[in-house]
Amino acid sequence: MKSKTAHLANLLQSCIDKKAHLSGKLIHAYILRNGLLFNNFFSNCLIGLYSKCGNMGYAHQVFDCIPQKDVYSWNALLGGFCKARNLDDAHEVFVKMPERNIVSWNTVISALVRNGFERNGLDVYDTMILEGFVPTHFTLASVFSAYGALLDVEHGRRCHGLVVKIGLERNMYVGNALLSMYAKCGCIGDAVRVFDDMPEPNEVTFTALMSGLARTDRVLDALQMFRLMLRKEIHIDSVSLSSILGVCAKGGFREFDLYDQNDRFCCNVSGQQVHCLTIKLGFEGDLHLNNSLLDMYTKNADMNAAEKVFADLPKAGVVSCNVMIAGYGQTNQTEKAVECLQRMHYLGIEADEVTYINMLAACIKSGNIKTARQMFDNMSFPSVSSWNAMISGYFQNGNHKETIKLFREMQFRNVKPDRTTLAIALSSSAGMGFLEAGKQIHAATLRAAFHTDIYVGSGLIGLYSKCGKTELAEHIFHNMPELDIVCWNSMIAGFSLSSLDKEAFTFFMQMRQYEMYPTQFSYATVLSCCAKLSSSFQGKQVHALITKDGYINDVFVGSALIDMYCKCGDVDWARQFFNMMPAKNTVTWNEMIHGYAQNGCGDEAVALYKEMLASGEKLDGITFVAVLTACSHSGLIDTGIKILNSMEQEHGVEPVVDHYTCVIDSLGRAGRFQEAEVLIDRMPYKDDPIIWEVLLSSCRLHANVTLARRAADELLRLNPDNPAPYVLLGNIYSSLGRWDDAREVRDLMTDKQVAKSPGYSWIEHKSGDACLLGEY
Repeated sequence: MKSKTAHLANLLQSCIDKKAHLSGKLIHAYILRNGLLFNNFFSNCLIGLYSKCGNMGYAHQVFDCIPQKDVYSWNALLGGFCKARNLDDAHEVFVKMPERNIVSWNTVISALVRNGFERNGLDVYDTMILEGFVPTHFTLASVFSAYGALLDVEHGRRCHGLVVKIGLERNMYVGNALLSMYAKCGCIGDAVRVFDDMPEPNEVTFTALMSGLARTDRVLDALQMFRLMLRKEIHIDSVSLSSILGVCAKGGFREFDLYDQNDRFCCNVSGQQVHCLTIKLGFEGDLHLNNSLLDMYTKNADMNAAEKVFADLPKAGVVSCNVMIAGYGQTNQTEKAVECLQRMHYLGIEADEVTYINMLAACIKSGNIKTARQMFDNMSFPSVSSWNAMISGYFQNGNHKETIKLFREMQFRNVKPDRTTLAIALSSSAGMGFLEAGKQIHAATLRAAFHTDIYVGSGLIGLYSKCGKTELAEHIFHNMPELDIVCWNSMIAGFSLSSLDKEAFTFFMQMRQYEMYPTQFSYATVLSCCAKLSSSFQGKQVHALITKDGYINDVFVGSALIDMYCKCGDVDWARQFFNMMPAKNTVTWNEMIHGYAQNGCGDEAVALYKEMLASGEKLDGITFVAVLTACSHSGLIDTGIKILNSMEQEHGVEPVVDHYTCVIDSLGRAGRFQEAEVLIDRMPYKDDPIIWEVLLSSCRLHANVTLARRAADELLRLNPDNPAPYVLLGNIYSSLGRWDDAREVRDLMTDKQVAKSPGYSWIEHKSGDACLLGEY
């Protein structure tokens, strides 16, 4: 009898392993005929069989027929509902259980975590602990997975302490889950320590740590970890290979500095080596792995290699095609992206939402907004992601009006925006200075309950700051439940835009007190504020912080430092710092040349301009404004004319009004009015008031009444409410003793109700505070 029972049990187990539903039913019939259903073991096995075959109706019927249900019967039914993802019925069974063991708790916790209900799973875990159950390695693996998904490293650490207390710290299952939790939370140091403490790390351990290193942009460390895995002869499976290919893909399409370019090259070479390894290990037919290869090559812009992998696929799927379309889009090969889409239709591969989003992105990146919009309009029911792609396309191309228009259309169609939609729409409103539209979008954020979202909050702060409503921006800032560096930067930039530079500096110092570490943008903005305040004392404080935080070699921060020192009058220190910079761009050169111009060092500015030419750095319109300003302020008239004439002929930069203004100013200062008039008559900017204002100022210096009268008439024609021509012309008459003419000009100002803008002076105390002395 025992042998017969054992044989029957083995047959049932075989049916369970093979999911042999029909054979299992035959055995079930045999059990019924022979009156064996009272045997709980067979009944529990039958519940397991039907659960695994997806027939929960039969499983429940078997359970109901068991006369004396034990905890294993309840666990079998509970496990079946959990595997079927029928969590409501699973919860009902769990609540009804007369007794529960650790398996019952593990089953429920694991099911909740696997199905995305991490917080609920942790609540069940807390109840389990309160009821006196000691967690097993299965429990802890699920719990650490939940903490990792929720990025709750604080509670994860507490649970780590419990692991040590109950002696499971060296368990492989627990160790892998713990390491993965730290890696997902960005605590790579802790993850590495867990790795080092593991007696025998396996492929799961290495894969988890590689993913964590890649997630925190430590790509080269992740590659070194894979090499260590190979040296230790750890089993390499398709998951490990796919993971390391994901690491290699991190080398592509990032903002690289001088050293990062080497990282990118290293990633592509390492990716090719992994490709060879996949062939060597016989994984060339694995579709998931091939998709990872495609992703790696496309993200490293190696489309030739990607095309070869794609061509060799035994059967391309929608994921493969989507990756190729994305790659073509990133490398501005829109035509090939379209060909790939057409090939999908030819092969009968149905395009999904990702396909169309990638196609939209490809068109947008190549600047073909019209085609992208046509494709978008042909979509029957575009998802939020598709709307975001199109709205983002308009925003990236500076078409803020269409961005807002499309956002409104999205609302009319009752498509609920997400945080990305709202943030882009707010940025477009800010870009146009369209406060009314921004307020409407603000109302939409309140309706969608995104007003406290940190991403949307930054957009709201930026909107009100750029529209001059700093009080509103500050109100939103102080009511945010959580603040990040972007929020602080937006607020500081807002104060700076509204010329509240002192407040901007105060906010910057508060940011430091809250242990929020400044970025390059933070430093560039606050240095600009110091420059506008001409406060070298505060500027030097910021310089010290920049050195301490390691941004001293950043080219953008360095350019801002040069600007600050020049505007504070310390041009020698600015030049010294300029010479020490390891890398310079056009902005850096421009700032230094302009600094010389501001401080009356014309010869030095021209010499540096020539150095810039010799260095091969690209010159732009601002370069010429800076050097021509220097020539104007230092009386280098002929040099300025020569540089102006060389702009378009030698450097391909078309002169604009600012360039002509500098040369006209220098000619006027030198009293060469005839040449100035000839230049004005031949330039295309005769109706720009700045030109005539500069000329009028020079006429006062040389008492040229005739030309001054002409310049004043032109200015009054262009802007009758501008006080400058009245004041300058009146001063010329006064200096020549023509009091009647001067009185006539002032009476005309009174009649037209034109008021002169007052001037003011200020100094800097030792404390660094700027003090307004008065108006005159």
